[in-house]
Amino acid sequence: MTTTLRPTEPLQQNADGTRSRRFQVCVNSRPVGAIHLGTHPVFGRAVARITELRIEEPDRGRGRGTVAALAAEEVARGWGCRRIEAAVPADAGPAFRLATALGYVVRNRGMEKSLGDTPPQLPQGSRARPMTEAEFGPWLEKGHEDYAQSWIARGVPEAEARAKSERDHAALLPEGLATPGTFISVVEHEGTPVGDLWLAVRQDDAFVFVVETHAAHRGRGHGRTLMLLAEAQTIAEGRRTIGLNVFAGNDPAERLYESLGYETKLYVMYKPLL
Repeated sequence: MTTTLRPTEPLQQNADGTRSRRFQVCVNSRPVGAIHLGTHPVFGRAVARITELRIEEPDRGRGRGTVAALAAEEVARGWGCRRIEAAVPADAGPAFRLATALGYVVRNRGMEKSLGDTPPQLPQGSRARPMTEAEFGPWLEKGHEDYAQSWIARGVPEAEARAKSERDHAALLPEGLATPGTFISVVEHEGTPVGDLWLAVRQDDAFVFVVETHAAHRGRGHGRTLMLLAEAQTIAEGRRTIGLNVFAGNDPAERLYESLGYETKLYVMYKPLL
């Protein structure tokens, strides 16, 4: 039997500059599923994304999804893409195993935690304060570089990574420290600054963009203090869900978040197209 992709619409040129197309997955011309392929709204035409891959229940477990994904990669190569990505829900075990078998690797994962009504207390000797304008400039410059390097280390070309860093920081901090819904804090222990936190409060939840213990003070539990501060600020703002992103390979951060009760909700995976 032959598994192929059959377009169900013309190539779409979207308003955000991306292109996309929907296909039926067919076996000997019999539809057995669907796939939606597009280019990346952030990284541009050089990066493809599989935003949907579905095989109907009677045809699962027969390699249809594998062949469809490989066929989508060929389409992406024809578009001139050098990389392909997919976001896989944490509870979609078969999809995760399929992506791994095809050579996709985890780049980052989204984690989330539900909070109660009582803000946690910071450990004795620790206190939080807003970051000052004098501290903000150097902090932002370092953040630009660290964020870009995180992407470069995971296969994103340097020019793309630096452009993304500039674009994301400009979009998320248009008014710097005065950006509405933004809390950029410094945690001090016994009067010494030991770490920084960037929390954004959104309509229904809050999101941790940066949590960093200063290098000279790592390994002393200050990362946990920063996360307790994030949860306290979230609760104080009337939200009960907090999320964050962690890059693969950041083992200390992953262990910290898991120990605090954060659960993985989404894996973002990628594969170079050679």
